[in-house]
Amino acid sequence: MSDDNQHEVNPVFDMIQHALDQDYNKANDVFNNMMVIKQSDLLDQEKIKLAGEIYNGVDPDEDNEDDQLELDLETEDDDEEEETWDDEEEDEDLLSDEELDDILDDEEEDLEN
Repeated sequence: MSDDNQHEVNPVFDMIQHALDQDYNKANDVFNNMMVIKQSDLLDQEKIKLAGEIYNGVDPDEDNEDDQLELDLETEDDDEEEETWDDEEEDEDLLSDEELDDILDDEEEDLEN
């Protein structure tokens, strides 16, 4: 038996082997075929999920094992920073409309003179 018959058909192995052999066109073809298969599988999964929602009354918000987990990435330090932030501090840095008008009027007078 030859080595080709002994190893299981593995597109990743074939792609890497073609790349090592510097046959980039074949490696690209293998990669594209792998992506088409993955996209097809994902599309089929979504079709099954949608059919379950429409015809079987499956709750779309129901937690499935396959769903990606949502992680809370806030740390305790982030919470403390939010608590210490004061809207009044922000307002102190801003100029009122009257102050802005006065500054603009002064600049216009300087430009006219």
